Amino acid sequence: MNALKNRVQLIGNLGQAPVVKNLQNGKKVARMSIAINETYKNGKGESMNDTYWHTIVAWGKTAEIAEKFLVKGSEVAIDGKLVSRVYTTNDGSKRFVTEVVANELLLLTRKAS
Repeated sequence: MNALKNRVQLIGNLGQAPVVKNLQNGKKVARMSIAINETYKNGKGESMNDTYWHTIVAWGKTAEIAEKFLVKGSEVAIDGKLVSRVYTTNDGSKRFVTEVVANELLLLTRKAS
């Protein structure tokens, strides 16, 4: 049952190419956002579409894979966990953020040439 705690699986398309940074400690981190499209029928039987955006953070080898293979529009499957954090902006306001930290990426489309 532990394997099911705080586990997220998403399939979506990248809204932009991953932003990759090399940190001073030698680690690499990639940040990206994916759009998840959901189609359903409303009470009148009309087809409706909703799009949900999720911020994805990948570390180490997973970040390297994202940097090498993912481009804007790539379809990708993400397996990871939800992480929430709080930070203070330069003007002193607090911001609350929830992100998906990716453990695995599965590329569902080929990298554009």
